Amino acid sequence: MMKKLGVIGIGTLAAAVVIIVGLGIWFFAGGESIYYTQIDNSRLTEGKPRDGVIDRQGGMPYSYTLTAYNEKGSGKEITFGASRKLREGAYLKLTVSPVRGVVEWSEVEFGELPAGVRERYENM
Repeated sequence: MMKKLGVIGIGTLAAAVVIIVGLGIWFFAGGESIYYTQIDNSRLTEGKPRDGVIDRQGGMPYSYTLTAYNEKGSGKEITFGASRKLREGAYLKLTVSPVRGVVEWSEVEFGELPAGVRERYENM
């Protein structure tokens, strides 16, 4: 009886370790999506970093909530932080993690946008 419990316990522990490692990989490296947006400073919220408090903007003093589009042109509202006021009208490529939100952004030229995204902005 004791031997069976030991095997079951080891199997359960191994399964838990696999699940935790898998979730860690997904949380830190996987499941990211790419979206594109255009800066509209009328949608900018300026505030103070919240020292010691976890927030979705990572303590950044500027917060943007903008409509962003995936490569097929499907849109959704995305909020992200910035350390400075961004250039009005600039196009950004956003790397979005399902759990952590926007983990990276970079400015891109209009010609670098996927066709589905360019169509959205041409028709505005």
